[in-house]
Amino acid sequence: MAYERKVKQINLQDASNRKKWGTLLSEFDITIPDKQTLLQISCFGIFEKQRLIATGSFHNNVLKYIAVDPTCQDGKLFNLIVSTLINELAQRQIFHVFVFTKAIYQNSFEHVGFKTLAKTDTAVLLETGDYSVHDFIKTLPTMENQSDKQVSAIVMNANPFTLGHRYLVETAAAQSDLVYVFVVEQDASLFTTKTRFELVRQGLADLSNVIVRLGNEYMVSYMTFPSYFITGSDNVIKYQTAMDAELFKTQIAKPLNIKTRYLGSEPFSKTTSIYNKALSEVLPPEVKVKIIPRKQIDGNVISATQVRRAIKNNAIEQIKDYLPATTYEYIIRHLNDLQKLIKEGFKIDGN
Repeated sequence: MAYERKVKQINLQDASNRKKWGTLLSEFDITIPDKQTLLQISCFGIFEKQRLIATGSFHNNVLKYIAVDPTCQDGKLFNLIVSTLINELAQRQIFHVFVFTKAIYQNSFEHVGFKTLAKTDTAVLLETGDYSVHDFIKTLPTMENQSDKQVSAIVMNANPFTLGHRYLVETAAAQSDLVYVFVVEQDASLFTTKTRFELVRQGLADLSNVIVRLGNEYMVSYMTFPSYFITGSDNVIKYQTAMDAELFKTQIAKPLNIKTRYLGSEPFSKTTSIYNKALSEVLPPEVKVKIIPRKQIDGNVISATQVRRAIKNNAIEQIKDYLPATTYEYIIRHLNDLQKLIKEGFKIDGN
């Protein structure tokens, strides 16, 4: 007797469901997420009697944990899971969708309309929907004869923007015809995306060959690089940095003729240090990587972490020389609000 196969939502807080789900994912060497991630994702599956034979999940607009039982690989199960996830997101008014998946599913996703953005030895990143990386590139200003110019890029979180960030951009600007400064677009930092962007824009307003733009979901985001914001194992960080670097090289740098990526040296953050190493390994030879030593004042390296610690400790005057006037004035005006956010749990160490 044939069983009608229907997709249903899976409660991963149920131990039995979680075990079946983990068993299926392990068939594809997909790492089981931690408890915090389990609470964030929406998971769906297809059961045959009591056996889970296909599953898929999403978090925000990213499809994850796609797996179909190796004994049931027939395309229909895959299509049913994916169409269910897309429809669920559409009901939430989400029409731009990404997917992280094993290479085995690349052709299957491309067959249903996804476009490959980047691929590493371990996985592939694709997107579909009413917006694309090409649409993002079209929003960026360019200069005349850009294909013949020396174009560089910097990606920064700037939490907040310091004279160290300014020094990095000044160095790039002096060596380039045009510099794109992409501000990370994730509200996972003490300073909001809107504030960080404005402080960067104001702090660089006098540099005529610098263009400041948000990085959208294509640069150091939860979509490409969640371990930048959530501590992960070294292997996870390396995998995600490689994906982020491939995406930048193929989809961002190539159409904009970006030939150099400038990085600040990283003596403090382990995650950022691994990220810098991955960029240095993946981007060349198409994109040269230049790591610039951190700016120092009186022998002390300028860092945004020190600024956030000073905010917490109500010691703003100690780091005044580390900041452009625009950043310093913003902190003074909003000191109480920033300290309140820190007390409520916003981290000050890291990125």
